[in-house]
Amino acid sequence: MLSEPSYLAARMVASTIESHFAKHLNEARKMGKRNLATQPPIHIIEAIIDAAFWASLQREEGHSPKISIALLHPDQADRPLRFGRKLRLTPHNLNKLSPAVENPGIHLAVWNDGDDMYIWGTTHGIPHICFVLEVIEPGLVVIKHSRVDGFGKFVNIAILKGDKIKIVDESNANTSGDFPDLMASLMGMPLPSYLSNSVNVWVELAASMRSHQRGGIVLVVPNNSDEWRKSIVKPISYPVEPPYTVVKELVEQDHSHRNKLEWQERLLQGIEIIGGFTAVDGATVVTQDHELLAFGAKIARATDNTIEEIVVTEPTIDSTACRMHPAQNGGTRHLAAAQFVYDQHDAIALVASQDGNFTIFAWNKKLEMVHAHRIDILLL
Repeated sequence: MLSEPSYLAARMVASTIESHFAKHLNEARKMGKRNLATQPPIHIIEAIIDAAFWASLQREEGHSPKISIALLHPDQADRPLRFGRKLRLTPHNLNKLSPAVENPGIHLAVWNDGDDMYIWGTTHGIPHICFVLEVIEPGLVVIKHSRVDGFGKFVNIAILKGDKIKIVDESNANTSGDFPDLMASLMGMPLPSYLSNSVNVWVELAASMRSHQRGGIVLVVPNNSDEWRKSIVKPISYPVEPPYTVVKELVEQDHSHRNKLEWQERLLQGIEIIGGFTAVDGATVVTQDHELLAFGAKIARATDNTIEEIVVTEPTIDSTACRMHPAQNGGTRHLAAAQFVYDQHDAIALVASQDGNFTIFAWNKKLEMVHAHRIDILLL
């Protein structure tokens, strides 16, 4: 029998998560999508979150667990590894198994037998819109789901850290302003065309920037314009000549000429190449249509005007916009990115901190100021 969750946040967030899956699974069924996950009921959601949270506080041979848990029946998995004996879903068992499933893409597979929850094996392949929970660090768990096309980063739903709960705002209603299309696309990450075969290159690049944990800046500049160079110290340390166009060419490739798996693999490789150069000191410059122009570029003021204030938001329910000096929002990377966008209204800056924080800077036409949108909640 399932015991009552002792982690209060699990009970507080479970109904919201249940509604999220009900909505999106229903939408996918109406569109004729196949290989969809089973809708998780509220008591199962509570049980998984509760077990995972308490497991996150344990240690196995001195190491904190990092686990990805997927809710699916064995028949729904693609070539799974099945245990000879089912294990009860307990913090102890999760902690003991955690060293075997730390590599990316491996999920501990769980299912219920009546009111009993058990771990039945591991799997790489899971159905679409499948409930997934990741233990990131002690006390920090993220609830997410897979995409219908099975490609790209999972869609985050909620982040729980101790007694703090953050629910991703799918509507981005709190962003208050008019933004360039690219900014809107990035802010739309909770729902980035997950019901299609497309991919959000900027989402994948953001994830790549966070993964190397060195911090970095990407300056996204208008196509066929050199105006951005007025805000860069000359000469640029590492220009790319001719521009690296692999990602652009793959994005523009006719769908009828694509081998889907090969195309996806090549696209992710191209994005990873660009993401790798963001670890080099300085800014990486990419056009809006994904051409890599330079890396290691040093940002400078284009005029004598210095940015004094920005507006900051986060894509979570109930969050509010606040105004502050750009130095209060982060370190030198954030200040340089804010100044760049202040001088180059048609550009956007993506900033990854070494501590995992991620911010998009764009010019807010409605407020006539630089808008910093913190989106690390979407990238965990």
